Amino acid sequence: MSGRDSVAVRRHPRQWVDDAIRLIEADARRSADTHLLRYPLPSAWCDGVQVELYLKDETTHLTGSLKHRLARSLFLYALCNGWIGKNTTIIEASSGSTAVSEAYFAAMLGLPFIAVMPSSTSTTKIRLIESQGGRCHFVAQSGQVYAEAERLARETGGHYLDQFTNAERATDWRGNNNIAESIFDQMREERFPAPEWIVVGAGTGGTSATIGRYIRYRRHPTQLCVVDPENSAFYPSYAQGRRDVTGTSSRIEGIGRPRVEPSFLPDVIDRMTVVPDASSVAAAHHVSAVLGRKVGPSTGTNLWGAFGLLAEMISAGRSGSVVTLLCDAGERYADTYFDSEWLTSQGLDPSGSASVLQEFERSGTWV
Repeated sequence: MSGRDSVAVRRHPRQWVDDAIRLIEADARRSADTHLLRYPLPSAWCDGVQVELYLKDETTHLTGSLKHRLARSLFLYALCNGWIGKNTTIIEASSGSTAVSEAYFAAMLGLPFIAVMPSSTSTTKIRLIESQGGRCHFVAQSGQVYAEAERLARETGGHYLDQFTNAERATDWRGNNNIAESIFDQMREERFPAPEWIVVGAGTGGTSATIGRYIRYRRHPTQLCVVDPENSAFYPSYAQGRRDVTGTSSRIEGIGRPRVEPSFLPDVIDRMTVVPDASSVAAAHHVSAVLGRKVGPSTGTNLWGAFGLLAEMISAGRSGSVVTLLCDAGERYADTYFDSEWLTSQGLDPSGSASVLQEFERSGTWV
């Protein structure tokens, strides 16, 4: 073998990769951290017990949702692993906010982006992805997105970001400005700086994995509650201690999965609870009215769980704070979760759950 024959050439030139990472890091430095909002709770529920609720407002990211953090991490993870170069087509299995955010970062790097999604995806989400420069590729059934994304990656010589596998490993859970570190830093001067509970949903499982690990790493007394929409595979997996359970596609966009995703780590979760879909919608409507701005349905799921925990604390005479996430804005769902005809067509009636929320607001009790 000649000396020339024994020399291997790097697949992706370092100069391009270095510049791509610089662009993403510079974009992050130009972006302020998201706000931590104090939710207005009635001040005279009960004597001697003080409870507070905070919302980590992820809608203020440039692409409008919690998934902006995940998309940034997935791109950095792939770049540093040598999987993305200047001619790589980026592919993801997503019909929602993750695809919107990933399309933004792909456009920043001058790379084509394809989102693989079910043909039933709403036109609003399709337009959001396309507005960031992405292209939508449709499959008949939601369960087909994984294999089709892998096929497109092979066919184009591209890279499948695979949020469902890589979410928990792409984020530095020890810190480095992840969402958990940000929450505890922003809570530092509050009356109850270590929350009694942090409440999140699970889509990939990456957010709950990051927060649960960080709580343990920093030895905080905080507990993590994961709220799951009905028919999702995550809750039965947690309850039964099995990963081979299956569910169905969630009606609450952004959370719940028909299978247990690789990034879902049940052992870092302290409690899980199932929230009926109608209750998620009712809570989204209720909180939208209180805040004077529309919030998405997964935020409704989070708040339903947070309200229940607050009522539990009040009943037990235990003061403290609860933190949850405002995942994305409700304007994305104007033709679905905020449209009465669409709700009727889906068999969703939020009126009963709305009564529960009204009583909670009045008395601090949970029916």
